[in-house]
Amino acid sequence: MEENIKEEVDMGIVKISDEVVGVISGLAATEIKGIVGMSANLVGGITQILTGKKNLSKGVKVIVGESSATIDLFVVVEYGVKITEVCKQVQDNVKKTVEAMTGLVVSAVNIHVQNVVIPKLDEEPKEQEETEE
Repeated sequence: MEENIKEEVDMGIVKISDEVVGVISGLAATEIKGIVGMSANLVGGITQILTGKKNLSKGVKVIVGESSATIDLFVVVEYGVKITEVCKQVQDNVKKTVEAMTGLVVSAVNIHVQNVVIPKLDEEPKEQEETEE
């Protein structure tokens, strides 16, 4: 786990891990309506199955440079939404949230749409038809 020196203060040094930025980014992305979830890579999915822990930074890749951060998000969207508008909202929310919470300058938020999920149909109409007969 790589740590980034954030700032030196009178009492010591504050360090923010890349994983912390990843968790913040993932949570900020899933706040947007139309985002179903994040897409885990093969290793992340296996780790979650074996350990039973939910990885809040799955589907997020953070690259921190000298003075800025680039964030890649791998998302799953809901069928029927306008993907470009949802992705723009995600970019804005992630940039605003990460900058507010960490003080890092976010130079780019790259969105990779990995899947589209079709909402499940409710079984209620069938049950109602059966009771009416």
